Order: sequence, then C-alpha cells, then structure tokens
Amino acid sequence: MQMFSTFTLLTLGGTAFRMALNWGLKTHTNHSLNIPQILAGGLIVLAGLPELIKPFPYPLPLSFTLGFLLPDLLLRRNPA
Repeated sequence: MQMFSTFTLLTLGGTAFRMALNWGLKTHTNHSLNIPQILAGGLIVLAGLPELIKPFPYPLPLSFTLGFLLPDLLLRRNPA
C-alpha cells in the first residue's frame, strides 16, 4: 500500500473542495467560480513565500492553494 505525502493530500483536498463548490454554485445559482489567472498566480506566489517576507499573513498552505486554483491556471475560460 502506497502512502501519499501531505502535500499531495492537501492538493487533492483543495481540488475536491473547488469541484464541490463549483458544483454547488452551478446547481443552485447557475454560476461558476472563475478567478483570473494573474490573481491565481499571485495567490500561489504569496502562499509559497516564507513567513518572514509575507506582506500580510496568508492562512492557507501552498498545497491547498495550488489545488484550489489549479483549474484556473490550467484552463482558460471565456467570461461570457
């Protein structure tokens, strides 16, 4: 039996949370959560910075942030 690292599990958890949130929004309000790629990239950089040089405290770990924002970085959607 293979064990997964904490980074992998948090990334999968962030992706699952994003998928569930999008599904809930789509079924109840017919909207979808879209974050611009530049903002997604900035949040990933902010999550990856060491605590000493962060401009403000960011509570989520890099792996969860990466999993949550991965669809926005990989897929390009039209705003219409």
